[in-house]
Amino acid sequence: MTTGDLDVAISDVARRYLKLHLTGEVGPIRLRKLINHFGSLDAVLSASMGELQRVAGIGPRIAESIFRSRSDDSVDREMERAATCGVRIICFEDDDYPRSLRNIPDPPICLYVRGRIEPTDCVAIAIVGTRRCSHYGREQAIRFGQMLGGAGLTVISGLARGIDSHAHRGALQGGGRTIAVLGNGLASIYPPEHQPLAEEVIAAGAVISEFPIDSQPVPENFPRRNRIITGLSLGVLVIEAGKRSGALITARLAAEYNREAFALPGRVDRPELTAGVHGMIRDGQAKLVTCLEDVLDELGQVGEIMGREVQTSVAPGETESAGAVPAMPKLTAHEQAVLNAVVDDAEDADAIASKTGLDPGRVMSTLTSLQLKGLIRQLPGHRFVHRTSDKNEHSAR
Repeated sequence: MTTGDLDVAISDVARRYLKLHLTGEVGPIRLRKLINHFGSLDAVLSASMGELQRVAGIGPRIAESIFRSRSDDSVDREMERAATCGVRIICFEDDDYPRSLRNIPDPPICLYVRGRIEPTDCVAIAIVGTRRCSHYGREQAIRFGQMLGGAGLTVISGLARGIDSHAHRGALQGGGRTIAVLGNGLASIYPPEHQPLAEEVIAAGAVISEFPIDSQPVPENFPRRNRIITGLSLGVLVIEAGKRSGALITARLAAEYNREAFALPGRVDRPELTAGVHGMIRDGQAKLVTCLEDVLDELGQVGEIMGREVQTSVAPGETESAGAVPAMPKLTAHEQAVLNAVVDDAEDADAIASKTGLDPGRVMSTLTSLQLKGLIRQLPGHRFVHRTSDKNEHSAR
């Protein structure tokens, strides 16, 4: 393994973050506390044992672990192992670290990636649910995966048995992108029978994890995995979940992370599969959805933050200004042309295609993008209208 090979797998700054990540003692919250105290990552890595112990919550054992990390060769071993497995390691400061994760309360320090994370993956919906799903649940996971993926959204899930795997398959069948978040290291795929599916996901998106490369899928890993699924998404759709399903944890994080929560109603005579879903709908914790338009319209209600190019990001140890108002989304030439047509009262896709000269497929994908950006909404009968707003600064003329 040459130095050049290692550089492909990890950046210099990610290598420094990895030192702390591999200690097992420093998580996202503790990292923020350390950087706030010392002022920079490099200052943390050069601090003495005594200086480290003066940080609240850092006792002798943790201080020693951090202190020893600077001379430990575990980073080189991890980098070699990752490169052998075709895995890149990225950190919070790398350009391809998902922007949507940066502003959750506990963003992963490092992410292990097989495949590619694209800027468009910020427009994503998570689909989660029970591992022992019914035939109905399987059909609906595939259906929503196909619809969301075909509409240009990235489908996020956990590659688990049941709903997760069918959601990935649906996205692939719809020609869309999909990302699988694992609760183990990427040296292996869990469950092992999903290895072929994982390879398809990698070709059309990515398989990612925050766990060191050879970590096993132990139960305590999965709540941490679930927060990444939620953090990557604009919203979480639950399809079949009992009262104690881990999918409910993923969905309930949506409120904490300022994401939407959606739930598909199921059969009332199968409470072991649907009691959790129905409870979320009953208690107002999730919005009932039955079709793609339900999801897109709800995202459109908060669409001023959807599908846009993020202009700023928050560094570790910093906090986002509560009063910050994000810029309006930028439009492509196709989006502007379709928006102009909608404002000119071309309400259906055929009329819009005629007015713009775009082919029907391009019109439909552009209409989806404009819905996600909160600029249009769909009415019954597949008609589209401009979503008027005092905040809308786009000229349609």
